[in-house]
Formats: sequence, structure tokens, C-alpha cells
Amino acid sequence: MGLKNGVFLAKLQDLINWGRKGALWPLAFATACCGIEMMAAAASRYDFDRFGVIFRNTPRQCDLLIMCGTISRKMAPIIKRLWDQMPNPKWAIAIGSCAISGNIFQTYSTLRGLDCIVPVDVYVPGCAPKPEAFYEALLMLQEKIKKEKPLAVEDEVRNS
Repeated sequence: MGLKNGVFLAKLQDLINWGRKGALWPLAFATACCGIEMMAAAASRYDFDRFGVIFRNTPRQCDLLIMCGTISRKMAPIIKRLWDQMPNPKWAIAIGSCAISGNIFQTYSTLRGLDCIVPVDVYVPGCAPKPEAFYEALLMLQEKIKKEKPLAVEDEVRNS
């Protein structure tokens, strides 16, 4: 992308990715203490809205799944159903040690991480991670979205 003779030139895919990265609508799924930290990060002191992140309550309006906390085996089909209801393209962030690996709750009744159910794009380690780590994850995801290939190619690779 660049400015040439007073005209802004860009590829269509770059323009689409620019719009996608600047308008993330997450579905937050908090089951433990990391959810409290995520709520603090979404409050006025840190202000997710300036990054174009607007939380939604229904998966059909969301393009980002944010998972905070432990995932029980009974909860896994629900998370998978929510993921399937989200329109493409969609992304996922696993926040905290429990959502990444199960942490201290690694028992027969819990999963070893969100990546057992859905493809995870960004991992935020910590117990519980600070709000600044959420912002870093958002910036990493936005950079990833900026570099994505056209949607048709991405869907074939990601959903197969």
C-alpha cells in the first residue's frame, strides 16, 4: 500500500484485511479467574474500543473467540458449537495457563487446552495474565490478519 501521485494504491485483499483487523468482534467465554482480568482489560482504563474491539453476545455476530479459564469435557461440545456458529473468517485466542494447557486443573474431567477443540491463533500465557498481555495478543492477531491470504484459500486450508 502506498501513496502515488496523490492517489492511494492498494490491493483489494490488503484493504479487506485492514478492515478485518480494525473491527474485531469477540465472543468472550470466561470460566475462571482470567475472565476477571479480561473484564478489567475491557474497562475504561485500558479501553479495547480504541482497537476496534466491540464485545458481542451472540456467536453469529462474532469473528473472534476469546477463551479464558479451564475447559471441562462437558463444556467442550458447547465451545465447539459456538465456534461452528461463528461466520468465517474467524480467529481464537487462548488466555491463561488453564485455557492453554489445563494448568493445575489437569484431571480426567478437563481438556488440555483450547487447541483440542478449535484452532488457536494466539496464546496468552500466565495465571492470570495482565491486561497489557491482552493488548499484546490483540496486536499480534491484528498483524496476523493483516498478512492473511484471500478468504477462499484460507477456508480450504483452515477448515480441512
